[in-house]
Amino acid sequence: MPRKLIDFHTEDLRALQELAEDRSSTLQELVDEAVRDVLRKHGKFTDLRAALTHSSRDDEKAAAKPRPAERRKRSRR
Repeated sequence: MPRKLIDFHTEDLRALQELAEDRSSTLQELVDEAVRDVLRKHGKFTDLRAALTHSSRDDEKAAAKPRPAERRKRSRR
C-alpha cells in the first residue's frame, strides 16, 4: 500500500492518539475510518459492494418517483 505523509496540528494529533487509546485501536484505524466516512458522505465508495448497494437504492428511488403530469393546453375561446 502506498504511504502518504499527513501533517496534523499538535493538538489534533494528541486528541486522536487519546481517542485511539480509549477505543483500543490505532491511529491508522481512526484515520481509515474517517477517510471512509468522508468518501461515503460525498458518494464515493472504496469497495464494489457498497457502490452497488448505493446504486441499487438510487434505482429504486428513481423507479418509485412519480412522473410529473403533462400540462394541458388551454383552449382559446
